[in-house]
Amino acid sequence: MGRDVPAMVFTRDDRRRYRSKMQHCLDAFARMLREEQFEFERPQVGLEIELNLVDATGQPAMRSTEVLDAIADPAWSSELGRFNLEINIPPRTRLTAGGPDSWEQEIRDALNHAEERAAALGAHLMMIGILPTLRQSDVSGAALSENPRYRLLNEQVFAARGEDLRIELDGVDRLRTYADTITPEAACTSTQFHLQVSPDEFPRYWNAAQAIAGVQVALAANSPFLFGNELWRETRIPLFEQATDTRPEEIKVQGVRPRVWFGERWITSVFDLFEENVRYFPALLPLCEKEDPLDKLDSGGVPDLGELTLHNGTIYRWNRPVYAVAGGEPHLRVENRVLPAGPTVADTLANGAFYYGLTRALVEEERPVWSRMSFSAAEENLHTAARHGIDARLYWPGAGEVPAAELVLRRLLPLAHQGLEISGMDAAWREPLLGIIEQRCVTGRNGALWQSEMVHHIEGGGQVDRHEALRRMTLHYMEYMHLNAPAHTWPVD
Repeated sequence: MGRDVPAMVFTRDDRRRYRSKMQHCLDAFARMLREEQFEFERPQVGLEIELNLVDATGQPAMRSTEVLDAIADPAWSSELGRFNLEINIPPRTRLTAGGPDSWEQEIRDALNHAEERAAALGAHLMMIGILPTLRQSDVSGAALSENPRYRLLNEQVFAARGEDLRIELDGVDRLRTYADTITPEAACTSTQFHLQVSPDEFPRYWNAAQAIAGVQVALAANSPFLFGNELWRETRIPLFEQATDTRPEEIKVQGVRPRVWFGERWITSVFDLFEENVRYFPALLPLCEKEDPLDKLDSGGVPDLGELTLHNGTIYRWNRPVYAVAGGEPHLRVENRVLPAGPTVADTLANGAFYYGLTRALVEEERPVWSRMSFSAAEENLHTAARHGIDARLYWPGAGEVPAAELVLRRLLPLAHQGLEISGMDAAWREPLLGIIEQRCVTGRNGALWQSEMVHHIEGGGQVDRHEALRRMTLHYMEYMHLNAPAHTWPVD
């Protein structure tokens, strides 16, 4: 969840003081790492899901404020667009807490409650990477959330750019357009898996998450359409990269890093990531807190590191480091942000089981994958997977370039089983979850492929126009989403 900020205008002095406070936060963070002050005896997993709001016809519904008021639950919050919401599922101490079905039931209960409240207002919730019925006119400034954080962020992005955003994508179709707000980013709705780890373990888990990002996206791609165009299988990846880019063209060619960032190297400490954030990226929201983090440490307290964490929230790493304080104890999390929302809760939990199991197994290996794989190869895998989805060919050490489904079935799925077993999940619990991943690979089907095939089926060789086909597909999608049958089983008829 993003942190709320007030509406305001920033001065040059604000930016100078903010830079100084971020350095103080870095110094305090380094000291906390040296003094081993972090909570990690009870590792936790967590989940955030971003959703779209649609009306009864499958068109975007700009009703987030009213729907949030109706849901009346602090687990729900606004997102960038007025057609978005986000739910933060309470963290769990372990994957197996409460039995194999308890997390799924908790998520479904929360979503069903929210759907009931939204439906009373004529709106419905949809889990999908990009809402297929969005038109470019739906992501104008009028669609920007009423939350002052997003309006301020919008102002600062365009102040840094000095020109409109260019969105340029080549897929099955070709898209060339400009945007005068960051609202196209709101088209990108994701699933975010959190994993709390110790400072010592953090680099290994982050490196492992980076190494498998492309595999995750290939398996779970669910965003093939944008503004009526069929583009990449996971169009959300390049769209998010372009829709928040603070760099005009001249700055890009100088090698300045983008704010949506895979990174550029494997790490040896979590400090590396926060230090890079301060070193490479100017502040977008230079809001200073009253707390002095070093004074707080000297007095025996735990600092919030407010400036550092706010800055971290405006740098969109696909695997983001998170520092937080809960119950008076500081902790660290890896926030895995590469996956789209949906299609179903069953698919979401299968994706989570694969991610948690595979990263755990890779962390335990004597010769880790990141010591045998270049960082650039991992990044290339991500974009190849986003373009081609489950049909992508990905690089893996010892295997070379192989089809994603073959790589998962032969090498990575057994590792995911192994990692979940190490984590305490027995076969009776693992099989239903990872069985969904297995069947996606066997059938070669996921949400993106179903959407594409369904739209072409409805179009019938031109008998129905593209937007109407997308609208009808969206209604079918919502029907199957509520049935909670994994997307590889969805019919095209």
